[in-house]
Amino acid sequence: MSLKQTTLPLHLNSPPRSLNPHQQENSYLTRSTVAAVVVLLLALGTGLFAPHLHHAILRLASRGQTPGITLRNPIVFQEPSICPKPEQQSEFVGTFNTKPRRSMALAEQAKRVAAEFDFCDDAVGKAVKEFIREMDEGLEKEGTELSQIPTYVTAVPNGTEKGLYMAVDLGGTNFRVCSIQLHGNTTFSLTQSKVAIPHELMVAKTSKELFSFLAKQIEAFLKLHHEDHYVGTVKRRAGGDENQQEEIFNLGFTFSFPVHQIGINKGMLMRWTKGFDIDDAVGKDVCALLQQEIDELHLPVKVAALVNDTVGTLMARSYTSAGKTGTLLGAIFGTGTNGAYVEKLDKVSKLTKDKDAGEYDKSTGEMIVNTEWGSFDNSLRTLPNNPYDIELDKNSVNPGIQMFEKRVSGMFLGELLRLALLKLVKDPSVPLFTDENSASNDVHSTTQIHDSSPIWKQWGIDTSFLSVCAGDHSPGLRMLRQTLDRDYDISAVSAEDAEAVREIAAAIGRRAARLAAVAIAGIVINTGRLGKSSATATTAQKAGVEPQRGDVDTDQSDEIDIGVDGSLVEFYPKFEEYMREALRAVPEIGAEGERRVRIGIAKDGSGVGAALIALVAGRVESPQDA
Repeated sequence: MSLKQTTLPLHLNSPPRSLNPHQQENSYLTRSTVAAVVVLLLALGTGLFAPHLHHAILRLASRGQTPGITLRNPIVFQEPSICPKPEQQSEFVGTFNTKPRRSMALAEQAKRVAAEFDFCDDAVGKAVKEFIREMDEGLEKEGTELSQIPTYVTAVPNGTEKGLYMAVDLGGTNFRVCSIQLHGNTTFSLTQSKVAIPHELMVAKTSKELFSFLAKQIEAFLKLHHEDHYVGTVKRRAGGDENQQEEIFNLGFTFSFPVHQIGINKGMLMRWTKGFDIDDAVGKDVCALLQQEIDELHLPVKVAALVNDTVGTLMARSYTSAGKTGTLLGAIFGTGTNGAYVEKLDKVSKLTKDKDAGEYDKSTGEMIVNTEWGSFDNSLRTLPNNPYDIELDKNSVNPGIQMFEKRVSGMFLGELLRLALLKLVKDPSVPLFTDENSASNDVHSTTQIHDSSPIWKQWGIDTSFLSVCAGDHSPGLRMLRQTLDRDYDISAVSAEDAEAVREIAAAIGRRAARLAAVAIAGIVINTGRLGKSSATATTAQKAGVEPQRGDVDTDQSDEIDIGVDGSLVEFYPKFEEYMREALRAVPEIGAEGERRVRIGIAKDGSGVGAALIALVAGRVESPQDA
């Protein structure tokens, strides 16, 4: 029934009329109907306008006056046409774009944890002084925290070297064979192959089984890539000519296991790591073991040098970099960290005064020293040591050693982040990766760390995640959040969570870079390179010539050249910037000294670098140099 059908006209000024019974009954029904409709309308109106009444009353009371109320201006019509917002955790703007009220507790706690990774300028300066002290101590005697191992390599390349050389790299579960053609203009061509080491050979009963396998891989490489040279050598040797030395490849052997080196191509295996366990080889000369198997196959190869990959980095950088000076330092900042630098021979007193030391070239007056700086300051005189450092070290396989490496290298930075985040996650007062309800999260869900998340497991966070955090400039840190979801089983991460993770990760990465600068600064200062220009001895200088090092447009004689390699310096945003920031803070270097330091990537130290060490070491000319 419509309102029009049930409403009768009311004539307020009409005189009363008498009605017959039938009319009275109709009139009664009509009034009853009208009354029912009015009651219904009042009920609906009350439900519709009730939420506004208390606001209107309060507003009238606060104004201290009563506005005129008419049919055109009822009190309920003075309220806005929307419902008032109840007190809530988040204010919705649109359907998917929300800005939840932030928890200051999480932001404050993230800043507190990040501050625990601070490494201030004063701390950098004190650490540099300790590094220099340990450098000098390690050059004088054995058994020191900074090992300072003489490598018997006495010159670096200058970029003009030519020839064809070989290199092999036993760095772990793979064996790589390379041939490197040096073009003499700071460039080279590289050919290589790689094969996995069968597990049974990693735990063989005798060393012969492993080294015979390695020699056969060298043979296969020569047949595939240098067939003419290989066949010609075999024929000459079959004819009784075993002394065609001009046909012999000088080979650099990168052997990434602990050895006690007593000559440029002689080193005794101290112990196996990385899953290898062959008792028969411990205490033996690994170069001799490989050479014996090469000779049994009559291959035209001589193991000319035992190579540390850090020394190879130094050599590779010195060959490929333009400039008049040789490279001072080769450093690796990757899964591990280490550095090798050029030292004055007379300072390496533990070698020069050792009557049992192997032969080495004294003509350059210099020698490359392998610092093994991962063990710098194991006593923690100057290194930072927060609760996360302590826990990481306690749960490591080698507690109490490699303390510098555990704060700098890629193997450990992800674990430091995991431990820091885990502490916050387990604190009920800190809302990291947890929400009261979906309204408190900008993705309209609640964050959840799944039981399978790597965050619960030791070494569960890879250091590459720190690079993701540092490099994410997307709106709302989308890349960081997607990585946590995809790789770490932490779903519906809020923007606030992501910002907390990034702040802590950035502090860990920045501290690592500033610590890396400690080692660089110590070597730059202690070698005297900041004083007057002093170039590193090069292979060409040994021959009495001083050619230009590549294409040099400006006077670079005052530059201090440093070659670096590894995932941190290559992929972590601002790693070099943070290093340079710390270098400027060292009083002995300052802004002027920092500008003189030239840092460049040196790739493939175990290949090109090893070949260059074989060049420096070899007394036999290579096939292409005859």
